[in-house]
Amino acid sequence: QVQLVESGGGLVQAGGSLRLSCAASGRPFSYYAMGWFRQAPGKEREFVATISQSGGSTAYADSVKGRFTISRDNGQNTVYLQMNSLKPEDTAVYYCAATLGGLSPAQRMGASWYNYWGQGTQVTVSS
Repeated sequence: QVQLVESGGGLVQAGGSLRLSCAASGRPFSYYAMGWFRQAPGKEREFVATISQSGGSTAYADSVKGRFTISRDNGQNTVYLQMNSLKPEDTAVYYCAATLGGLSPAQRMGASWYNYWGQGTQVTVSS
């Protein structure tokens, strides 16, 4: 089992940046592919970004491509989401998630494939 704890959310003006962190504990972090998802009020939870166990493969939602970067530090058991050029539409609760499923990049975009989830961190972008 693995526990995930997100941090780094907050209030930022449009055009600004935030870096979210997700710290994992409980078993070797490198076993897991990781994903970031977000959910705004009244909206479905949506895929944001994913990264393979080694960090060699990443994928992004079209809405964040070119602005957000997912990365991981397996030595620190942490996955990051660097968010630049933030827009009010990015306002949501952001969740990190982990999976051992041996998933393809396309599969890693689906929330139902993930085994473990963090508690979420609020990101609010003002105009």
